[in-house]
Amino acid sequence: MLKIWGRKTSVNVQKVMWAVAELGEAHQRIEAGGPFGKTDTPEFGAMNPNRLVPVLDDRGFVLWESNSIVRYLAATYGADSLAPADPHAAARADQWMDWSLTTLYPDVIPGLFVQFVRVTASDRNIALVDNHAKRAGANLAILDAQLSANPFILGDALTVADIAVGTLLYRYYTMPIARPALPHVEAYYKRLAARKAYQDHVMIDWQSMKIPGA
Repeated sequence: MLKIWGRKTSVNVQKVMWAVAELGEAHQRIEAGGPFGKTDTPEFGAMNPNRLVPVLDDRGFVLWESNSIVRYLAATYGADSLAPADPHAAARADQWMDWSLTTLYPDVIPGLFVQFVRVTASDRNIALVDNHAKRAGANLAILDAQLSANPFILGDALTVADIAVGTLLYRYYTMPIARPALPHVEAYYKRLAARKAYQDHVMIDWQSMKIPGA
């Protein structure tokens, strides 16, 4: 059985859990990180010296870094479904996964989300929020163009590219920010939100993560 260490409110853990649910693999999620602690123990440090979640244990094979875990799970349990068999499609999936980390994530999570959960309303930097919202919207326009002819990022089927990018969209669309009209991304988000695995593992209310006054 797969074991995943991490709290359900972590966006990176959500990415892995969504992939596991889409693949239908038996698994156990072990609460760790944030209010659950455990990451500072010697046992956890032996699994991941970075002391971050998620961590995967697949029958003794231990792996950290969420995108790497998603790729591994897809290649091992979802070949030619979540993991495209065609090498060009696989490379494009990797491209979009990297894009999610290097281009989209910095504005959506540390730029915007942290302002709404780790900063009090009175101390919130509104100019910074507006700047990151504009940048996120501009970057999502790239995704909008990609989705103009396809229901999913690479075509007709969900892949690891969608797992990496799509996980960020729930937070993007549930934060009180200005958003540009992106009809293809909006329709894509609605398609993801209709999937049970996305509902169960990504659409997690994040209000409990707020500090007092946020």
